[in-house]
Amino acid sequence: MMYKLYKKNEVTFAIVLIIIYVIGTSTTEAVTETIGVLKLVPAIFHLTFTIVMIRWLKHHKLNHKYGLFLPKYNLKYVWFFIPLFIVAGLGLVTGFKIRYSLPETIFYITSMLCVGFLEEIIFRGFLFVGMSKNNLRSAVIVSSITFGIGHLVNLFNGQSFFETMIQILFAIAVGFTLVVLFYKGKSLIPCIIFHGLNNSLSVIEKTNREAAEFFSMSEQQFEIIFVGIAIFLLMIYSICIMKNCNDEDAK
Repeated sequence: MMYKLYKKNEVTFAIVLIIIYVIGTSTTEAVTETIGVLKLVPAIFHLTFTIVMIRWLKHHKLNHKYGLFLPKYNLKYVWFFIPLFIVAGLGLVTGFKIRYSLPETIFYITSMLCVGFLEEIIFRGFLFVGMSKNNLRSAVIVSSITFGIGHLVNLFNGQSFFETMIQILFAIAVGFTLVVLFYKGKSLIPCIIFHGLNNSLSVIEKTNREAAEFFSMSEQQFEIIFVGIAIFLLMIYSICIMKNCNDEDAK
């Protein structure tokens, strides 16, 4: 049934997957709170969803269409990936500490790695590829914005309004950068790796208080500036990719 829907309309198929993903994530987050073990149920849901999607893509021979192959860049373009890892680790510069027990940390990282795959294959894969057939510019904008707005679900899972808004703005910038990287490079693997790593590092609590005090500002002000720097780096990175990475470099 899902394959019939996919063949009929890729964008509709992507929207259905987004609904399943958002409702499933929100529900399992609520359930895991009643159990008292962080990320246990979401990890099971995300891992199961990931396995199902990988098997489905392989069964229908869609891996290559959605970039599930190692990038084929010339070696001179390897440096393109360095800024992504700088942005991913930027939040650790001001200090950090592990905030969960070992089992909870394992569940958390498992969940976040799977989320990296799922969100990339849904937003950069099905949604972007489906829309780009008709209008590339709209596909880039919609896939970026919906990716950011999708993080609104965190607000209903207990996250503060400020943190959620900051996360949405950052996610839109990340979404734009990753869709450009996928479009120009054809491989979704770098996007999945960055996304999974960036998510997994959130298991570490960033300590911005001392840094904020050093610059005589509140933690919120410091975080806004910090995220602003990250977004600026991502935009510069996106421009570099668009200007320097041609389609033939990825072949």
